[in-house]
Amino acid sequence: MASQRHLAYVPGYKPEHIRHHAWRTAENSAAYLLPKLQEISSKKPDMQLLDCGAGPGTISASFAKLIPQGTVVATDLSAEIVQRAKDFASASGITNMRFQPASIYELPFDDNTFDVVHAHQVLMHLEDPLAALKEMLRVCKPHGVVASREFTGSESYYPQSDLMEASRNLIKAVGKALGRTENMGVKLVSLAMQAGVPRSNIEASMSSWCYSTPEERDVWGGSMRDRFRSSGMRKTALEQKLGWTEKDMDDMADSWQEWIDAEDGVLGLMNGEVIVTKP
Repeated sequence: MASQRHLAYVPGYKPEHIRHHAWRTAENSAAYLLPKLQEISSKKPDMQLLDCGAGPGTISASFAKLIPQGTVVATDLSAEIVQRAKDFASASGITNMRFQPASIYELPFDDNTFDVVHAHQVLMHLEDPLAALKEMLRVCKPHGVVASREFTGSESYYPQSDLMEASRNLIKAVGKALGRTENMGVKLVSLAMQAGVPRSNIEASMSSWCYSTPEERDVWGGSMRDRFRSSGMRKTALEQKLGWTEKDMDDMADSWQEWIDAEDGVLGLMNGEVIVTKP
């Protein structure tokens, strides 16, 4: 059953733990998809787009602005975060969106419904990303597009510290303990092929995020700091006995604050992307 292999989002949905999610827009997190979106909407202005695992809905809302005659449907496993996305769209004056709690393993839509099906940093958190991708393909129309962007595992930052490095190791260990898929961004082409898509129907690319201004460092570093202070990730690390103590995680949180405060602080993340045309 889907419920047996679906994992909750471990850090949780408290605003302080996912502030970097609300920073995301189509422009800074789905730029690879925008030319294709423009191409489809120019031919079919009333197109339908499904955003799976939409979180606070900032990327979804960006899509909705770009296809004003179309419809964006935003889904997430958490009813709480779906309501937050709905509130964000309402406050932004966006009227061409719908919202529905849903599991990506069992999307409550008919076959061949959407022109575009999108997911951002979703497959990496799943036990069975292949099943999820197959479900995304199911609800996509023939010759429509399924798009995903996922972290590759490649990250660089400065100033470096032992505690920052330990925090990265803890994040990886928690993911491994819970059956997450490591380095999902470099596996997207393979995943699509396993789902039965011909290689010729898969476009791959990569792009990065960079956090360097005081505001950007606070967005990313603040989320990390607060996750180490109190979140589902901290709780999991303790329950799974992964080798880190509460004091260790307090120190890791402090190291993230030090990085935020460093005027020369910079952090970059590499993401893999695929645009899959459904046969």
